[in-house]
Order: sequence, then structure tokens, then C-alpha cells
Amino acid sequence: MVNITHKVSSLRTAIAVARLTVSKPETITAIRDKKVPKGDVFEFARAAGLLAVKKTSDVIPDCHPLPVEYTAITYAIEEQTVIISVEVHTIYKTGVEVEAMHGAAITALTMYDMLKPIDKGIEITSISLQQKKGGKSDFKDRTGSLRCAVIVCSDSVSAGSKQDFAGKAVVEKLQQHGLATALYEIIPDEFAMIQEKAGQLSNEGYNLVLFTGGTGLSPRDVTPEAITPLLDRTVPGIMEAARSYGQDRTPYAMLSRGVAGFIGSTLVLTLPGSTRGAAETMDALFPYILHIFRVAEGMRHE
Repeated sequence: MVNITHKVSSLRTAIAVARLTVSKPETITAIRDKKVPKGDVFEFARAAGLLAVKKTSDVIPDCHPLPVEYTAITYAIEEQTVIISVEVHTIYKTGVEVEAMHGAAITALTMYDMLKPIDKGIEITSISLQQKKGGKSDFKDRTGSLRCAVIVCSDSVSAGSKQDFAGKAVVEKLQQHGLATALYEIIPDEFAMIQEKAGQLSNEGYNLVLFTGGTGLSPRDVTPEAITPLLDRTVPGIMEAARSYGQDRTPYAMLSRGVAGFIGSTLVLTLPGSTRGAAETMDALFPYILHIFRVAEGMRHE
């Protein structure tokens, strides 16, 4: 199965539609009047579809088991075609389009089975996904025009005794979201130097500045102390989200002291100095955080 542990849970919905066509109008009449010998076609098929949605991961090998938190199966009749609509909701890390389509397929197949004794010309003509929502693709905002900088705060990396991996991981994550890094720089864990660099980049018009390193609890970890006094507007929820995401993966995430906010019109984020911590923070925040630039420009939430 595909690894989804890096994904963020969000509301995900899907609607799938199946079409079942009968060969004579009498079959539609029998369905409506509940005169089919095997029973109430709509209700039996609905029950089968509900079970199918919940059991999707049991029969589709690469589907993840997930909490199905809402399913609705509805019908419409157009001449000699029954249109089956299956809507599924979850709050999870992966979507429910396969669950919706599986539910539609089994609902249609159950109807076929119940109707075949009275109509030999039944066809399931199509099963299709009509709509899906949720996941990162729904949260993509403005990207390419942002001017980004990645600053690594590390005494050892600055001195050349250690290689930088965290900063490069951040650059790579930005690239995955269509963001180019205009500046990548390494500086020591010096309070004054961190403040000077943040002020300089804000004055130079950078939209997004990411500091990695110095957010822990060692004596030289001073990045939050350096950045906090410079912030005109803090955005506490950003790092709250990052710590919550990290806490699901390691109990040490609560020790990160990262802060986030605006210096002028520059959004500054302070990320952990470990490669894993920096990468996981990026996974927690992107692409969702890019919406902040729409809001900062006075554009409305959708």
C-alpha cells in the first residue's frame, strides 16, 4: 500500500454515479410499485451499496481502511434508466472516490441481480466519478510569483564541520509546490545575525522566509527569541499546526519552539534544524499556508 503517513487529515468527499438501463418500461413500473419478486429493489440495493462502501479496502488491495463518516445513496429514473448516486464523506488522509465508485457498482449489481428474473435485457451502462473534494489539490493557491528564501541557522554547518540537509530538504519541498528558492544561505546561531538577516530579507521584498534550526532547547537555540520581537503580526496557528502534526509522529515535537508571523509583508517561519523535523513541518504546512498570501492581499476566503 502507498505510504500516506506524511499526509494531513482533511474533509474529503466524493460522488459516484452508476447507470442501469432496463429493456422494457414494465420493469421500471415493477420497481416503483415494489412488485419485483425478490423484494424492494431500491432498499435492498441501498443496503448492499452501504456495505460495499465500508468494505472497499477488503476487496481493493491498495485501498486504505478509513473511517466512513457519511454515505448517501439516492436514485433517479429517466425513462428506462435508473441513475444511482453514491456520496461518501470522511475526515482522513486519503480520498473516498474508490469507496463511492465501489458503492455505486455494487448497488447497480444488486439491482441487476434482483431484476434479471423479470428482464433479461438489463445493462449496467456506466460507473463514473462525478466529483471529489479534499486533499492537497483543493488547497493550491498562488505559488510561482512568491519570492522565497531559506536560511539555515547552525554553528556547525556554518563552520563547515557538518553538512546541511535540513535546509536542502526545505528547498526541495518548496520546489515540489512550485516555489523557487531565490536565496539559500547558512548563518551561525547568532541572535544579532539572525535578526539582521530577517530584517534585510523583509526590506528586500521577500514574500516568504524560512529559517531552519535554532528552535530547540539547547543554549545556542535562539531563533525564536531573535525573530519574535521583529514580528508585526504573529500567526500562532501555523506552528500549532506543525507541532500537532509532528506530535502524531514523535513525542518530541512538543519541544519545538518555532514561531511564525509577518515582518512587514514578509511571512517568516522558523522550522526545526533536524532534517526530519524540517521536512515534516513543510508537509504539515504546505500547500495550505500559501492561502495566507491571498488573505494578506485582502482577498476573501473561498
